[in-house]
Amino acid sequence: MAISTAIDTQPDRRGDILAILAQLGSAAHPHVHALLMPQALLHDLTDAVHAICTVHGNHPSMIDYAMARGIEIETLPWLIQSSRAFAQERAFLANLTSAAGPLPSTPGQALTDAALTQLRHTLEMLANSDRRGCATGAVSALILDWRAIRQVLDQAARRFGVPVLPLDLPPPILDVAQDEFALGLPRARGFGATQLLGQHRGLWDILEARASARRG
Repeated sequence: MAISTAIDTQPDRRGDILAILAQLGSAAHPHVHALLMPQALLHDLTDAVHAICTVHGNHPSMIDYAMARGIEIETLPWLIQSSRAFAQERAFLANLTSAAGPLPSTPGQALTDAALTQLRHTLEMLANSDRRGCATGAVSALILDWRAIRQVLDQAARRFGVPVLPLDLPPPILDVAQDEFALGLPRARGFGATQLLGQHRGLWDILEARASARRG
């Protein structure tokens, strides 16, 4: 179950992160649609909760790495706000993972563990990028895509009897000053967003394959 490889598209205009989200975001993935159905299997929801926790449940998060790196110093207040808000999401995710219980028995668990570890490492690399704009684009895409991920988590929370908390992430950074275009900042932010969303699609691909393996 290989994680999706990097995607070549590198948008270079303001607002393109939203276009990238429309094309690659989690909301469009068929396995997300399946998990949001009333008849979704508890095993599949449990598997998704554990996988999301493996990728995004650790501290420091990729937002914390980007904040510590500080390549775009002007975005630091936004990153601090995002980090604090995402800490609440991690706490919700931890409670939900505990309530979900153990992972369902699935063939190829060792391969899955390795793939998810590599995915998390890739996101950390994006957050630590020396390319100005890359981390900001990746964090903005995370904030936008988390809305769809949160729908899956909320579905699991209702099924497992965990209170659903309000989502309180700050707005993403989508615009840049006109004079920044010559410096390639929009292209870098688009690259970061594309890579983040590509990794998320890889996550859903893995979970979809595991659900199929359990049924087979």
